[in-house]
Amino acid sequence: MKRALVALLAGALGVLALTGAAVPPDDPNDTVRTSEYWLDSYGIRTAWDNTRGAGVKIAVIDTGVGHAPELDPAVVGGTDVSGVGTPDGRTPVGAVDANHGSWVASLAAGRGTGPGTGMIGVAPEASILSISVGFGTSSRVPFAQQIADAMRWAVDHGADVINLSFTTNTLDWDPSWDSAFQYAFDHDVVVVVAAGNRGSGTTRVGAPATIPGVLTVAGVDPQGKASVEASTQGITIGVSAPSEQLLGVSADGRVVQWSGTSGAAPIVAGIVALVRAAHPDLDANNVIERIIKTAHPATGEKVPDAIYGYGLVDAAAAVSASVPSVSSNPMGSLSDWVHLYRRAAATTQPEPDATPYAVPALPPVEAVNHPSALLPSENSLVYGTLPLAALTGAGILVALGVTAAVRRIRSARTPRSPSR
Repeated sequence: MKRALVALLAGALGVLALTGAAVPPDDPNDTVRTSEYWLDSYGIRTAWDNTRGAGVKIAVIDTGVGHAPELDPAVVGGTDVSGVGTPDGRTPVGAVDANHGSWVASLAAGRGTGPGTGMIGVAPEASILSISVGFGTSSRVPFAQQIADAMRWAVDHGADVINLSFTTNTLDWDPSWDSAFQYAFDHDVVVVVAAGNRGSGTTRVGAPATIPGVLTVAGVDPQGKASVEASTQGITIGVSAPSEQLLGVSADGRVVQWSGTSGAAPIVAGIVALVRAAHPDLDANNVIERIIKTAHPATGEKVPDAIYGYGLVDAAAAVSASVPSVSSNPMGSLSDWVHLYRRAAATTQPEPDATPYAVPALPPVEAVNHPSALLPSENSLVYGTLPLAALTGAGILVALGVTAAVRRIRSARTPRSPSR
């Protein structure tokens, strides 16, 4: 109720601002603003007639959001969970892709640099929570723990949307994420996740994109076709958004071009912010329902499919269309999955401290001991080696007997030489 009232008040103020003073048109000479093709192609500008995301918080769990004119007004809080960043989450973490978090934040809620100039995000009046994470060896804290801590911090500090622009390249996820993601769902937070990119070695979606309940985003090129390098596929994909020829504001303020579903996800996170601002009475389940049901199917095949999900996202329709309400998350239930598969996996494992192996949407797989290929197994001994040895031994005895008999016969028939 409190979130709805705050968002409603912010939305009303936003409407007053829009009606009292028209949004300045884009500067046609500004190459940055005119390069943001997704603003028109995906109904974002049209959605701005209703809302620009005021009152909504987007948590960016990434490498940290740096300082730049397009970013500073948007960031309202943050933290570091890596152990190597700064307490406010604003110092980029990691020697590689340290700008990644800034690029993501600028796509979601960048403010521009002036009237009609500079990079503007999908929800330019939404707020950003910057949570810096260390990937690979650039952290003192185990990665799984970082994400679990970051999810809980984001929820506790008022996030309405959480953006996760990374993949683990594995279907399964650390069990600690079960409760962390469920904590977000229980607190009415929409979790948006990138599907991953073939160009970086991801051939199928991996966690966290495989976690039931998250909104997984695949990537398409500027023509709306599935990206060959900057996307992947999988049955958990919800919608598709641009992932090629994107722009991003780096931590030092430079604007660069980049690609990947890491950029498609914050575009959708921004659209989620627009929907939440326009419909403060909707819970997370119905926000996701509006996003997927108003998407445009990319093929004539039945939706959802493994490449585009429900189709290409449409911000204007997601904000304004009439969509029947639902009572559950259309992307699945994590609590049900945990109840079925984690419990089943635990009962099939003999070691009480072992981490169960489970595949999303499939029953858990029991651990099987595979002996060395150089040693016989119990079955091969019982059904193969021992019978074969018995037969071989009998065969040898028969062969020896036959040979001895032949020699005696030949000896009897052969004349003896006279002795000298």
